[in-house]
Amino acid sequence: MSLDRIDVAILKALQEDGRISNAALAEKVGLSQSACSRRLAALEESGVIRGYHARLSNKALGHKMTVIVHISLSGQFEKTLSEFEKSVKLCPNVLACHLMSGEYDYILRVAAKDLEDYERIHRDWLSALPHVVKINSAFALREIIDRPNIGVDPDLA
Repeated sequence: MSLDRIDVAILKALQEDGRISNAALAEKVGLSQSACSRRLAALEESGVIRGYHARLSNKALGHKMTVIVHISLSGQFEKTLSEFEKSVKLCPNVLACHLMSGEYDYILRVAAKDLEDYERIHRDWLSALPHVVKINSAFALREIIDRPNIGVDPDLA
């Protein structure tokens, strides 16, 4: 989907306030409510807008530790990758998982309450994932940036 300046304005407004009413959004971007609603539906249908979510604070929910986990598998056969990916999706503490190039096969972002909780996650979940041969964990000291997305091209606005 090709985005014009009005689409970009809609996306920026939604990133600032995902709960904005259609009426307020229409006024903010200079459209009628019906035109704004049609644009919004088109952005949703095209997949530009994947959903609406509340951004929760892991820290406020008691998960004060972020762990970056590198995982190596026994191989990169389709069945091996598929079985690992199916299983890792079941771990509630895994916030993100990416198939990687390079030394490790996957990189995960994991939330834990503390070191003892991470030990439990490592023992009960990560070590039990199929085809895992190596796990390397790094503990985040401080969060600097945690963007939900890259935003939109400011030149279009």
